[in-house]
Amino acid sequence: MGVEITRFLRLVNALPGAEHKQSAHYTAFSVHGKKFGYLWPRTNTVGLKQTVSEQLALVAERPEVFEVQFTAAGYGWVVIALGKIELDELSELVLEAWWLSAPEHLLAGHPTPADLVEA
Repeated sequence: MGVEITRFLRLVNALPGAEHKQSAHYTAFSVHGKKFGYLWPRTNTVGLKQTVSEQLALVAERPEVFEVQFTAAGYGWVVIALGKIELDELSELVLEAWWLSAPEHLLAGHPTPADLVEA
């Protein structure tokens, strides 16, 4: 169980238009200038954009895996412990985060969670 950072990066890199920007302590992920995720290698965690209802449901269901990061602009960001999540579930959450930020012209042909797992 668990997903390695390199595997998480393969998921993100399989998303159309995904970009990343490295800083001293984290990497930020965006699509066409809109952030959808963060990676903190030191803590082996990622933060992903979700709907507020999804954020609350994830944290309530499995607080050992998920925690509230913050809520902004109608979205609930969630921190995910990479060592405690399965690849297929993470691929769904990564895709959802990207989908909430991607421009419409990219959404029509977007990959499925299974596509990301195979990437």
